[in-house]
Amino acid sequence: MTQKFDAIIVGAGQAGPALAGRLTGAGMKVALVERHLVGGTCVNTGCKPTKTLIASAYAAHMARRGADFGVKTGVIAIDMPVVAARARKIILDSRSSNEQWLEGMEGLTFLRGHARFEGPHIMRVGDQILEAPKIFLNVGGRAAVPDLPGVHDVPFLTNSSIIPLEQVPDHLVVVGGSYIGLEFAQMYRRFGARVTVVEMGPRLISREDPDISDAVRAILEGEGIEVRTDACCISLARHAQGVSIGVDCTEGAPEVVGSHVLLAVGRRPNTDDLGLDKAGVATDAKGNIVVDDRLATNVEGIWALGDCNGRGGFTHTAWNDYEIVAANLLDKADRKLSDRILGYALYIDPPLGRVGMSETQARASGRPLLISTRPMTRVGRAVEKAESLGFMKLVADAETRRILGAAILGTTGDEAIHGILDMMNADQPIETLQWAVPIHPTVSELLPTLVGDLRPA
Repeated sequence: MTQKFDAIIVGAGQAGPALAGRLTGAGMKVALVERHLVGGTCVNTGCKPTKTLIASAYAAHMARRGADFGVKTGVIAIDMPVVAARARKIILDSRSSNEQWLEGMEGLTFLRGHARFEGPHIMRVGDQILEAPKIFLNVGGRAAVPDLPGVHDVPFLTNSSIIPLEQVPDHLVVVGGSYIGLEFAQMYRRFGARVTVVEMGPRLISREDPDISDAVRAILEGEGIEVRTDACCISLARHAQGVSIGVDCTEGAPEVVGSHVLLAVGRRPNTDDLGLDKAGVATDAKGNIVVDDRLATNVEGIWALGDCNGRGGFTHTAWNDYEIVAANLLDKADRKLSDRILGYALYIDPPLGRVGMSETQARASGRPLLISTRPMTRVGRAVEKAESLGFMKLVADAETRRILGAAILGTTGDEAIHGILDMMNADQPIETLQWAVPIHPTVSELLPTLVGDLRPA
């Protein structure tokens, strides 16, 4: 027998539960289906546990630096089972909170199982058939496993399976020099592992400007992390000491032997087992569900939110996807993806906060530019904390006097970047920020100075 609903939501990640709350609050009868862990990537294998582990690694790092601050410490040791247990508790607490919310939500039928399309508005969950005029896909993504020679012949870790690790590897080799890989690389170096990062491209975090990439590499190498770029022919094989990684770099040894290997080469959407073909829902070459500016798919009454649509890939963009859909459906608004100004962060230490265009992207646009940079050594708060690595950069349009983008690689850069993000969202000219009066002593207090230093470039 078919169970009929006003809406079906597939996936209990960042967007799904919040959307269920809005729809049920509007009087709709809603089914939410989750096949695995409530909370999605952020709660279970992403933001929550990784930032918890990073906090432990930072504590170890600062303890080792105690003498720099006149603080005497003894031998610093890592109790990895305790570190892992702390992350596990935060995962379970967050997951449990979400589960209790969903299970007690009036108007919601919360189902455990794997949902697949039987038709454009019909889904099967085990032996149950569900039907609704509105279907919202919030199915998330998972680590991509590249088709490297030997990859299936060796044990390897992903961002998910490394989370509960209760030992410090002798030598962790990270394949992939982008955001996820670099966070784990620095974290495990601070836990005491020898760490090598292997990147196929010519530089780390290739999405960023070359000066950002160079500075990040210098920070990591300064902590003893070996970086191998231009690894154009990566292969894996079993070795008596763990895994041998062939790197075929332009310089350095052609092989790196590690006790553990972390594959951090990107993510893929969880769209290959939804029966999208039966619903006629279109996907792109990477498997992302194609959506329009309001997150609707090519099939009327079906929307895709979060990582599975390829239009953000962050917890905060998934949440904003929910906000857009809810506002348009329930508040008679006209919110669009194209209105979103993207900000994000790389959580190494010091962190990189980013918003808008990079300098490279801005130059490619052909518009007249104003650019300003300032080293963190000129930021009083950074000097006082003895955390003065990195720099700030601001890019603006010389004609419109609007900020195009910014980067803050430095202590609290992930927080300070919001002053610029807010100016961009408010569509304010650079003079508005230049004449603001931020609090001293903070990293943000240098933003007006950064604006004042803008010069044609």
